[in-house]
Amino acid sequence: MAYDYDVLVVGGGIVGLATAYALTGERPGLRIGVLEKETAPARHQTGRNSGVIHSGVYYRPGSLKARYATEGAAALVEFCRAQQLPHRVTGKLIVATRPDELPRLAALADRGRANGIPVEELTPAGIRVHEPEVAGLAGLRVATTGICDFAEVARRYAELAEARGAELRTGSELRAIVRRPDGVTVRTGTGELRCAVLVNCAGLQSDRVARLAGDDPGARIVPFRGEYYELAPDRRDLVRGLVYPVPDPAFPFLGVHLTRGVHGDVHVGPNAVPALAREGYDWRTVRLGDLADTLRFPGSWRLARRHWRYGCGELHRSLSKRAFTAAVRRLLPAVRPEDLVRAGAGVRAQAVARDGSLLDDFAFAGFDPADPTSPRRLVHVLNAPSPAATASLPIGREVARRALAALAAGG
Repeated sequence: MAYDYDVLVVGGGIVGLATAYALTGERPGLRIGVLEKETAPARHQTGRNSGVIHSGVYYRPGSLKARYATEGAAALVEFCRAQQLPHRVTGKLIVATRPDELPRLAALADRGRANGIPVEELTPAGIRVHEPEVAGLAGLRVATTGICDFAEVARRYAELAEARGAELRTGSELRAIVRRPDGVTVRTGTGELRCAVLVNCAGLQSDRVARLAGDDPGARIVPFRGEYYELAPDRRDLVRGLVYPVPDPAFPFLGVHLTRGVHGDVHVGPNAVPALAREGYDWRTVRLGDLADTLRFPGSWRLARRHWRYGCGELHRSLSKRAFTAAVRRLLPAVRPEDLVRAGAGVRAQAVARDGSLLDDFAFAGFDPADPTSPRRLVHVLNAPSPAATASLPIGREVARRALAALAAGG
């Protein structure tokens, strides 16, 4: 087969572009392509989040999330500094507002230290030193947390990869994949392309791309929408930096938090509600194929049965601004409903197993250089929700490593 590309990456979000950036750095001269169905990169998860550079304090010690978040946060700050991209290392507060949250806060401090992250324990007076308007019984300060503009970061990855010879093909939606012993052919809306190795970084569509390639992802992307408000401009002084509640360890969501961004705005949110389309950023967006895909999957129903009370609370906060405000007031008592202005929303590409459990860690599949029986020619990123943007540089290096090993292994 005559190849158009040595490695073709599906997905122009931050993970796909970090992979292209890593590939062009590792092997100059390789023909690298990136397929993106939208007219510009970073239109979905990458461009629709609060911009937090996570420290790694939340994640299970030894997990990929813990390792890649801590490594990625430092690497991302250095990248932003070198590339003169807007960013700040602000630190953040994690605040317990109820007595039953205090043991979880203490466990979180232990987890952070196990991950090598400096954690300062705060009294109520200590919380007020950093955030005078925030109320809590106790808190943690994590100094290594920061903020940036992930869409800008992704675009810079693309620029640097293109400067090294990679080609970003926007407006190219993947339609079909044909695997052959000597390569992979993909069909897009504009024609066919041939590559030696195909890399799936399709985010919200990653499980579908895996199935198009004939691989069983073993899980399904079940989309959850996160809705944001912003503080009105004249009330932004209520928040100096980043303030988070104590998360519930049963869920991958961190709860409604307060984020002062690099452009001066203060985001409040997100909640987590089922999305009626994989790219459904409001209740009006319904795609019957996406909805049927979710409803047919047994894991969706098992997840709903297990966590229906939590889900009902999230739905209530989605539909009632007053309920959302009440959740925010646990941290920020001075906030009023009129202080909150509707902002954008994002959709989290959360992989769910057939038993209804949420995949807790980053997940890769396809060619594995340690397993000679693994499928050739393809590499899949099957679960890369938050903190994937923070961890984009180490994730990109890992995916590039697998792709280069697949390229060396050939057919």
